[in-house]
Amino acid sequence: MDMNRYSGAQRRSTSSGATRRARRVAGVVASMVLALSVTACTAGGPAPATHAAAAVSAAAPTASAAPVVAATPSPSPSPAWPPAAAAGTPADLAPGSDPSVLPGPIIIADKKNNRLVVVSPQGQVLWQWPQPGDLAAGQTFTIPDDVFFTPDGKDIIATEEDDFVITEIDIATRKIVWRYGTPGTHGSGPNQLWNPDDAMMLPDGTVVAADIKNCRLVDLSSSSPGPLWTLGRLGSCAHNPPARFGSPNGVFPLPDGHFLVTEINGSWVDEIDRTGHVYWSTHLPAVTYPSDSSQYKPGQYLTVGYTNPGQAVIFDASGKALWRWNPSSGAGRLNHPSLAEGLPNGDIMLNDDFNHRVIVIDPTQNKIVWQYGHNGVAGSGPGYLDNPDGIDLVPPHSYANAVGTTQATPGFW
Repeated sequence: MDMNRYSGAQRRSTSSGATRRARRVAGVVASMVLALSVTACTAGGPAPATHAAAAVSAAAPTASAAPVVAATPSPSPSPAWPPAAAAGTPADLAPGSDPSVLPGPIIIADKKNNRLVVVSPQGQVLWQWPQPGDLAAGQTFTIPDDVFFTPDGKDIIATEEDDFVITEIDIATRKIVWRYGTPGTHGSGPNQLWNPDDAMMLPDGTVVAADIKNCRLVDLSSSSPGPLWTLGRLGSCAHNPPARFGSPNGVFPLPDGHFLVTEINGSWVDEIDRTGHVYWSTHLPAVTYPSDSSQYKPGQYLTVGYTNPGQAVIFDASGKALWRWNPSSGAGRLNHPSLAEGLPNGDIMLNDDFNHRVIVIDPTQNKIVWQYGHNGVAGSGPGYLDNPDGIDLVPPHSYANAVGTTQATPGFW
């Protein structure tokens, strides 16, 4: 790994991306400090290993400041997105897959192939990144574990959890235009993260993420060498929101401007706002390792269990399971699924990481209705994946579209 890629002071200083980003982030309008109690890490026990977190040694708390609030982004040309595959183009789906269950193509963070790939509902590869010439001298792109489109649909935010960085890629130019974190080096200081997860851009142009092993949530911007806003206590990975979080591995925006936080330690999910107000917090029964919870529909939430066998669960704010997928054997058995998203038709799309596939489950029929990847077989050719660890629908059906972050409402998130 090249440890000299993009320091915090250098990133995007000379790129056209900096200008575009500056339009997104207009400036700070207010600031505040959240006084968080200094306590030792107690409840919850140690966190699991990677894709999870471990309690880290106690450290000084991070000051929390109000987020940057931006003006509406200026219009710019749409990216040259690949068209649908021509009729007759070879496709690679598992037998019995129904392409109509997907509203459009999906993007996959194909972790161990070190790539992002866009696949049509019919199973054709429409786009891959990086390709030769996409990375500048000294840049690398390794082990991407999550990927989401920005609210304007023109960029991609990819989290490289085990390389400790978050990367923004301009779709039209195919170039990295912003990066936060020091590749290959974890920490909690300026331009440092420790196993970041599920980074997403908000309407104000900032990027919110869970910083797992730093036990905190962060909001990042190219205008600042450190987080604009944090919640949690460094070195204290235990459930006590908002002062502490038990190894948080997801902070997903909700349509009402709140966030859904998933805590690995103790299996908790919390709804909070940016001030740290906790609206509810629930323990997920029979889920030992929750991952990346999100809203399925109003009042219903979706999580997966990152275990073998794994599971997908729809639950309510009280923690009651409304639906569960957890076959212990056969083709339906999941092996460390890490993310599930609800589709417009009510089906559930998820990446089944260690089975090397992305699938769609129909919860009314309780059956897999679509699959890309060969169950239990890793590869890099057409129809193959190697530990796919992140997914999103291509706009206009992306998570940003579904949750409403495409509407620029300064201060709402």
